[in-house]
Amino acid sequence: MKINLDLDWIRNIRRTLHQYPEIGLEETRTARMVAEHLDALGYEVHEGLARTGVIGRLQNGTSSRSIGIRADMDGLPMEEKGNLSYASRHPGKMHACGHDGHMAMLLGAARALAERRQFDGTIHLIFQPAEENVGGARIMVKEGLFDRFPCDAVFALHNAPQLPAGQFALKEGPIMAAVDEAWITVHGRGGHGAYPENTADPIVAGASIVMALQTIVSRNIQAFDPAVVTVGSFQGGAVSNIIPEEAKLVVGIRSFDETTRQVIEDRITRICEHQAQSYGMSVTVDYRKSYDATVNDGPQTDFIRQQAIAFAGRDNVIELNKPAMGSEDFTYMLQVCPGAIFFIGTGASPQSPSGSKPLHHPEYDFNDDILPIGAEFWTRLAESFLCPDT
Repeated sequence: MKINLDLDWIRNIRRTLHQYPEIGLEETRTARMVAEHLDALGYEVHEGLARTGVIGRLQNGTSSRSIGIRADMDGLPMEEKGNLSYASRHPGKMHACGHDGHMAMLLGAARALAERRQFDGTIHLIFQPAEENVGGARIMVKEGLFDRFPCDAVFALHNAPQLPAGQFALKEGPIMAAVDEAWITVHGRGGHGAYPENTADPIVAGASIVMALQTIVSRNIQAFDPAVVTVGSFQGGAVSNIIPEEAKLVVGIRSFDETTRQVIEDRITRICEHQAQSYGMSVTVDYRKSYDATVNDGPQTDFIRQQAIAFAGRDNVIELNKPAMGSEDFTYMLQVCPGAIFFIGTGASPQSPSGSKPLHHPEYDFNDDILPIGAEFWTRLAESFLCPDT
């Protein structure tokens, strides 16, 4: 049976959300808008988990089965460029990762599910804050998400501008990387730039550390074990005639295997210590484990696969032959509840021939052609999972 969707309503929600991005744990306006829509649709609305999280609960029939579907809510701390009529009105904040589209699609599904009532059980729509920074999913779980709203399975999606519009991509097992950071401070001895022999230059030692870190993956990690070590920031000094006291580096680390993750942490620490020592200096390494690898359950991945093929056709459903090096805090929901996350393409489409810019790009904009696809797929997936005939 065809699912009727009010596309103008969904599009308006998406573009309104795009205009008012809020970063992690500050999504008060966003949460209020989501809660108001869910309440108007007849959902039992719960607020306050992870400060700004919103859960919409809808029951129908008598079954004890339940499903959770999650959408992330936060934007990024970056300035939007371009000339969209609905561009960000919050300076220095932007929906550059498509979370506005994720929310709009789930709200579109919320409306269809409430109107159709073709399911038997309980639906929990989880609107999660702070995916980009402090791990809102981890906070929600710690504060009792699945104790208060038990789910037999939980699902999520993320848009993928590199894939053709409407194409589904999935993978059983590890699908997204663990991400860590190393904050490194090289402690030198400052002085006049004209007399470097009287100093211990932390910039020179820091540069040596940068080069030595490049050997970790190439010389310490097995070739078929994916890992990335990226020096994303190197700061030290301000002018040409002063050698500073310190140089600071920030390193991003991506991996999947826990043993590999530990090897990288150990090697970064040892390399920094020995490189600094070789220049007569000391170093402080603050190693921070951010998100674990995201690992999809087999049965739930297979369920998504079956639903996607029935919905979009086999040619529009692809199996990823390797995991993505991006990360997701949805992993913390998967660690306590069976489930899976998949990708939906937001590339070129008839109304958007160039598709979306890359994620985290200052001119990124969610491809609105995908809104009805995502909303209808979520509706069909929830109804199938809670099918009255099973």
